[in-house]
Amino acid sequence: MPQMVLETSKKDGILEADRLAALRVTGILDTEPEPIYDTLTRMTAEFFQADMVVLGFGDETRLWAKSCWGEPVREIPRKNSIFDMVLAGNGPVVVSDIALHPQMKGKEMQLRRYGLRAFASVPVRAAEGEILGTLTVLHKLPNSSIGAEEIGILENLAEMVTSQLELGKLRKAYSSQRVRRRSRATRRENKAALIENQSWPQVADLRRALDQGQFVLYYQPEVELATRKIVGMEALIRWQHPVRGLVPPGDFIPLAEESGLILPIGDWGLAEACQQIQNWNQQNASFESLRVCVNLSARQFSRPGLADHVESLMAQSGVANHQLGLELTESSLMPNMGIALEVLTNLRRLGVSLLMDDFGTGYSSLNQLHTFPFDVLKIDRSFISRMAEGDQALQIVRTIIELARVLGMDVVAEGIETRDQYRLLRQMGCRFGQGYLMARPMTVEAVTRLLELPGRVLPDQTA
Repeated sequence: MPQMVLETSKKDGILEADRLAALRVTGILDTEPEPIYDTLTRMTAEFFQADMVVLGFGDETRLWAKSCWGEPVREIPRKNSIFDMVLAGNGPVVVSDIALHPQMKGKEMQLRRYGLRAFASVPVRAAEGEILGTLTVLHKLPNSSIGAEEIGILENLAEMVTSQLELGKLRKAYSSQRVRRRSRATRRENKAALIENQSWPQVADLRRALDQGQFVLYYQPEVELATRKIVGMEALIRWQHPVRGLVPPGDFIPLAEESGLILPIGDWGLAEACQQIQNWNQQNASFESLRVCVNLSARQFSRPGLADHVESLMAQSGVANHQLGLELTESSLMPNMGIALEVLTNLRRLGVSLLMDDFGTGYSSLNQLHTFPFDVLKIDRSFISRMAEGDQALQIVRTIIELARVLGMDVVAEGIETRDQYRLLRQMGCRFGQGYLMARPMTVEAVTRLLELPGRVLPDQTA
């Protein structure tokens, strides 16, 4: 029996890999609106007299809306979504009333956000048959009128989406035909060079780690410097490799960013942190005052639908807005300032904390403070480490603290490792900090034990 389970799991992993490969070939994710898809959702809404219609495509961690009629939505977490229900059943799903449907328990939160009670959803497939997404009609009142004939019509509309995807693939193939005309000899030479220079990890290793749940989050406490009380955490990803042991992020994050896998890995980290916040809430009511901060990659941040994704995760896990902080570096803002402002503004409306990480290292940081709605600055560890060496770094830190005070922002000093650094920061009025002097990044179990200390006050390592 165990062997059969293992084989089934392996088969499912292969099928999901094929599905994701087919999805990537379409190039549909995170693309600009296209009139043809908006026309299809409008037609669907009119025929079914729907309150909402969503044409969405599912990658590893999210359902991204290519077109939406009615209530606007950009993306939602894939876990417990209608998409996952369709994928699991490999076919249409109809629920006439979520309140009466036994399989909807724990899945209805995303629907209740929009006041929806009923839905019908059919798969959008690739030409080869893999399920890439769903076409879903939703109603605010219970609806039992969708039968086999109506599902057939909805499937026909989904097939029109498939036809458009195939046309898009043909256009893409035609535009890149010069690249495909490279000689076989050149391709062999490139492949040989790649094998010769191959190092670990490779993209396949990262994808396997994601599929097999090898990534874990460590947490480093953030403390109030005057009292040493733990006020929050920063979630930090690690790779628990079955052979190589604990792999630090510097060994795999650059490849994840280069390959694009940073997007599903980052989404996993965000969902995992929200789940951990919920776990802490259930363990001890006093933990509800903690804020857990999660680092966002530039790719995550460049998605206009990020705020929808975060809102759905918070609704699913029951996380309050004051319990979640999102950290991003100035370099994340630079590629597209317009999208950056839109995304930050939408996140700010959710009430979550927005932290500028590594502040002081970018040439336009001061301008960003006036433009974007950050409420916390994290002083880069490079300045903290040099404070005792001379006046320049000390003056930079003092200026950042004073600037934040004038703007009504909090400051967190990163990388505090010595008593002198701790003393100087307190003298300059810095309220919060994190670093090895107080606590290193640690497992959930270890950091939970610290949270259970009286008053959440860490032992004094600064005397």
